[in-house]
Amino acid sequence: MKYNEYKIQHFLSDEFFIQWVVSPDDDNKHFWEKWLSEHPEKRKTVQSAAAIIKAIQYKKNLELSDKTYIDTFENIIKHDHSETDRLQKKSSSSWYIFFSLRKIAASIFIGFICWLGYSVISKSPEEPALTSEISYTTKKNPFGKKSMITLSEGTIIYLNAGSEIKYPREFSDSSRNITLTGEAFFEVKKDGRPFIVKTENKIIHVLGTSFNVNQSYTGDVSVALVSGKVRINDELGNQVLLDPKEMLVMKADGGFYKTEFDPLETIGWKDKHLIFNRNTFEEVKMKIEKWYGVEVKLKGKIKPGWTYTGAYENETLENVLEGIKLTSGFNYKINNKTITISTY
Repeated sequence: MKYNEYKIQHFLSDEFFIQWVVSPDDDNKHFWEKWLSEHPEKRKTVQSAAAIIKAIQYKKNLELSDKTYIDTFENIIKHDHSETDRLQKKSSSSWYIFFSLRKIAASIFIGFICWLGYSVISKSPEEPALTSEISYTTKKNPFGKKSMITLSEGTIIYLNAGSEIKYPREFSDSSRNITLTGEAFFEVKKDGRPFIVKTENKIIHVLGTSFNVNQSYTGDVSVALVSGKVRINDELGNQVLLDPKEMLVMKADGGFYKTEFDPLETIGWKDKHLIFNRNTFEEVKMKIEKWYGVEVKLKGKIKPGWTYTGAYENETLENVLEGIKLTSGFNYKINNKTITISTY
């Protein structure tokens, strides 16, 4: 079910929505503010659901203290006596006095309860309570460099070349949030808190352990699940669940589809496997530049329909270029960090 089809009861059971209301951060705040701006008709429903969640979360704060309880009902009694004196002078009807006193008491009590309700509802989900400033750690790999990062709670992240992640130095009690640009493979440590990966406009909720996320230079995003489960949400309210051995490809234009994937081709990079599978020259060029941290230039023209297939494990740049040369007839020249490929 898409978020724009949600009713109050659906929001109340949605983990990501509850997280935003209870523990707002950069990731969930960006998603929900953007979603609300595109679905203003759901704003009233969202606010009502958020008010209920906050009322539950803050129920201890809303309990009446002994002093407040006594003061409130002393005021009611005082009003009772003053109103009784006035009404006794005006009429001797005991029934009239009985009902009037209770109307006054009920009005005061209802007014007090309304004030309590307003104190909850007036805290709009768009303006979460201020929290202390969060300190973030950023890890960035240039082309030609890969790294492995172990988070404080035990999660292992393999960060590919030309990629960047950002995460708080200390995760909150309710969730673990990571922002990714590029590609990374995650082995998530289960500890009871949801693990959430945010790309440019996608949010990935981890319900399992190991998966790969790749945001390509074209703007497409793919999520390949090895084990466990993941749930992916986009800014349009679409939501997809993945099972192991499934990959979701989300196109830059908003389209998406599920497919199976070859583990060696998709996640072999973390184990130093460089795989070409009927790749175009532009794809081959991008892979070599990213893998080895070089610049590839072309002299000549590539024949229409040209593709290259090959598999390398922890090979040198020169050996990879030799493999392409033997099957494609290209010549190449290495000059420091610049590779010139000639087609004649």
